[in-house]
Amino acid sequence: MYVITCLGNPGEEYRDTRHNAGRVVVLNFLKSFDFPELQFDKKLQALTCDGKVGKEKIQVIFPETFMNKSGSSLKPLITSKKKAETLVVIHDDLDMPIGKIKISFNRGTGGHRGVLSIVKALKTEGFVRIRVGISPVTPSGKIKKPSGDKDVDKHILGKWRLSESEILKKTSKKVTGALETLFLEGREIAMNRFN
Repeated sequence: MYVITCLGNPGEEYRDTRHNAGRVVVLNFLKSFDFPELQFDKKLQALTCDGKVGKEKIQVIFPETFMNKSGSSLKPLITSKKKAETLVVIHDDLDMPIGKIKISFNRGTGGHRGVLSIVKALKTEGFVRIRVGISPVTPSGKIKKPSGDKDVDKHILGKWRLSESEILKKTSKKVTGALETLFLEGREIAMNRFN
């Protein structure tokens, strides 16, 4: 069984913010594969549901803690390094342009507090990550990453612009395709096809 978790902040005020890109794309995945409605699990402090992609069983976890405490929802589930290899963490990435995704395995946290929380809780980096770009780009396609804590916070906690929402819809389809490939054909093929 695979476990998907998507990082974000709970609550209505954060729902449409760029920091919650991981949640947005996973909601699209759940719809695509007709997963049941998410239910609150008190033990995990998370919304969760189970479903299937092909013959693969999938458990989906939306931590209802804040981003920097995400690991606490996974600790009761991912109890070994072997199990961590079946975990897929989906999150926003400020170092990548909006519209781009990247699959990686057993890599550092890249300074992402949610990922750091998971690494600390599970004591391993040996899991799959799908990073979803959220940085603006110039008309010529160069990344225009905000700098300084204040500007970074303003950007990641800001709401999606209409033009960005359209890009995010396409990105969501890409992530759904990447997850399906990952579950049915394996990590290496998914990385080759989508990176």
